[in-house]
Amino acid sequence: MAIDFKGRVAIVTGAGGGLGRQHALALAARGAKVLVNDLGGARDGSGSSLTAAEHVVAEIRAAGGEAIANGASVTDWDAVQAMVQQAVDTWGRIDIVVNNAGILRDKTFAKMDLADFRLVLDVHLMGAVHCTKAAWPHMVEQKYGRILMTTSSTGLYGNFGQSNYGAAKLALVGLMQTLGLEGAKNNIHVNCLAPTAATRMTEDLLPAEVLAALQPQAVTPAMLVLVSEDAPTRTVLCAGAGNVEAAHITLTQGAWIGLDGHSPERLAEQLEQVRDRTAEMVPPNGSAQGGYEVGRAMAMLKPE
Repeated sequence: MAIDFKGRVAIVTGAGGGLGRQHALALAARGAKVLVNDLGGARDGSGSSLTAAEHVVAEIRAAGGEAIANGASVTDWDAVQAMVQQAVDTWGRIDIVVNNAGILRDKTFAKMDLADFRLVLDVHLMGAVHCTKAAWPHMVEQKYGRILMTTSSTGLYGNFGQSNYGAAKLALVGLMQTLGLEGAKNNIHVNCLAPTAATRMTEDLLPAEVLAALQPQAVTPAMLVLVSEDAPTRTVLCAGAGNVEAAHITLTQGAWIGLDGHSPERLAEQLEQVRDRTAEMVPPNGSAQGGYEVGRAMAMLKPE
């Protein structure tokens, strides 16, 4: 069955170019009314201009779709609230939020200024928090919502020189996990997408032949599935160059090391067993880890 978004209203942040533009165009092509948000700043977050967003709106309208432009910075809570209200005032609802806006301030941790660390966290993490928080009451009221966080392989697996970016991106996975649980009763699904794509954000990081294979539009199918009516929730998909994978934070079977004075030495001796990924699991929530640990302890401490 074809995925369509007729009657749905979407906000895509950072949609003036690259991945965000592709996301906005694809949602509009499948029937969504789209608020195209873009600060219009440089890759490092400096400057601003509404032009980029307006160009994408013009593209959508030229193709017969409905769209409006917005130039709010996702770091500005008041501006983000006004942005969501702009969508609601225009179309009466908000169904989808694609948190895509981001910046880079790459340096090794030793050389990084703390202001650059904070700014990257502010844009990626707090920007997504602001947009999601502003849309959340509307989604609760209408008993429907689809929220997408843009995470990254850097957050999931690390990347040299991107401690600030990686910290922000993995934080979004944690945000997804809890919001997915809290939103379930109101049919609000929350997912993450880790894209690998050639955009303004990555053009200096990869060789030309690799960039040619990593077209932004190859990531968009995963986005469409993750914000569709039949979307999963609390799912992390990785996508690039026509491939899609799922990432999980897993828990190994581990080992019981006891509570006596020799526990540290016992752990050191059994560390390879603790790290063994055979039969690893994906806990359904945070308390499941504690439940597993207490259950094993009770079994080990049970009198023969």
